[in-house]
Amino acid sequence: MKKHIFLIVALSFLFKFSFAQNYIKQIQEFQQEMNSEFADSLKSPLSFDDRKVFKHLDFFPIDSTFRIEALFIRTPFETPFPMKTTTSRAPMYVKYGEAVFTIGKVKCRLNIYQNLELIKKEGYQDYLFLPFTDSGNGDESYGGGRYIDLKIPEKETIIIDFNKAYNPYCTYNHKYSCPIPPSDNNLQLEIKVGVKKFH
Repeated sequence: MKKHIFLIVALSFLFKFSFAQNYIKQIQEFQQEMNSEFADSLKSPLSFDDRKVFKHLDFFPIDSTFRIEALFIRTPFETPFPMKTTTSRAPMYVKYGEAVFTIGKVKCRLNIYQNLELIKKEGYQDYLFLPFTDSGNGDESYGGGRYIDLKIPEKETIIIDFNKAYNPYCTYNHKYSCPIPPSDNNLQLEIKVGVKKFH
């Protein structure tokens, strides 16, 4: 009996260890892809001068506790609206649903949006947009908030991985026009994972 219990515990530990290793590798690959894009003159949002000296983006340490399986609440029949941006541009979005979850002891609810023009493009039909701010903005992370890319979930839950939170392009270059996270999407805690602020 004791050997049986020991075997279960050992297998459970190995499974968790394997998952953690694979997860870290996955996020590292995500970070490497971002760095490659920023170094590429055809894809980079960086100015010419910044790209010449660019080595890599700064990231917070990877933390799997910020990979959240949230309850997803679909909100049909929402009215499309022009989302404010850093310029006069006002792209049309619609609230697609809500994500409800807890980090530590903090209960959170974030609105998830859909860009009505982008979904008309090939490959973006299931794309969802999650802009958010948190209480750490302006310190180590960008003051204007960050984004997470999502896809329409097949279940009643959705994975929100804050380790994949990235900065708006206008952080790096003022020629870009970036959506400003709506005030409803302000988290009352620090999200110390994902991309840090630039410079």
